[in-house]
Amino acid sequence: MKRRFLLSRSAGLAVSATGAALLGASLGGCASAPQIEDYAAEKPLLDLREYFNGTLDAYGVFTDRAGKVVKRFSVLMVCTWQGEQGVLDESFTYSDGSTQKRVWRIQKMPNGAYTGRADDVVGTAQGQARGNALRWAYTLSLPVDGKVYEVQFDDWMYLMGERVMLNKASMRKFGFQLGEVTLAFYKRS
Repeated sequence: MKRRFLLSRSAGLAVSATGAALLGASLGGCASAPQIEDYAAEKPLLDLREYFNGTLDAYGVFTDRAGKVVKRFSVLMVCTWQGEQGVLDESFTYSDGSTQKRVWRIQKMPNGAYTGRADDVVGTAQGQARGNALRWAYTLSLPVDGKVYEVQFDDWMYLMGERVMLNKASMRKFGFQLGEVTLAFYKRS
């Protein structure tokens, strides 16, 4: 009888642990991904024509899907606007000494929308700004070990103050998370 009680009790614990795991998974499933509208009331108000105008410095890291830093980099940006059209000229320097150049051509559209093109971007990037945030989505031709992969980027940028903006981007291929880019922009005075 005592043995049956122990088996019954441990089976109950297993059910309880399974129930707790299912409850945790279902509660986690209730959390929805952020939407740009979530930031509509946030300040300071982000206008790409104001922030990305002049010279900026940026510092960032690439992390793999486990969170390990695989590459560090800095970026010198020289940005100009003529009306609704902007040019963001980016010069990257990586921790291994390699360099890269990307020139974005940005178009401001109605209702906080932006589009952008660059030589290593497949098609047109699409962006939407609300409050202090910008969501920027694009496909990048990314060279890795002598091969080029088309990787989807989902960038979220947050204006923190007059000079500082933070950027967190997820990188995906075929829907699978490859890693993240975390970047801090600093606008020179």
